[in-house]
Amino acid sequence: MTTVYNKSTEKEKRRKLRNSMTKAEVLLWLQLKNRKILGQRFLRQYSVGPYVLDFYGTEKRLAIEVDGVTHNSNEEIEYDKFRQSEIQNLGIKFLRFTNEMVYKDMNHVLEEIKNAILKM
Repeated sequence: MTTVYNKSTEKEKRRKLRNSMTKAEVLLWLQLKNRKILGQRFLRQYSVGPYVLDFYGTEKRLAIEVDGVTHNSNEEIEYDKFRQSEIQNLGIKFLRFTNEMVYKDMNHVLEEIKNAILKM
């Protein structure tokens, strides 16, 4: 069986993405790290197959993506749907937020994350 999670071949990509997180990703990471949400461990820039997730909750297998303006084109929307489907086929649940949601209503974003965790 081949490794799907955090492949060593994706290590450099993950490192590069961690070092160039968007402002919205940084703000959300400050709320997720150190088990601040219901004691759940989250990792940032976690790879699943050829894809890198913004955040991944290890215990509940929860992916969290923060989408900026680059995700608004029809091509990107279709790619994101395909990518999300591929990841969900591995039994990973998905939450998706926009940068604007993180900037304007962080409390709502955190409540959605908490609710998703409690439902699992």
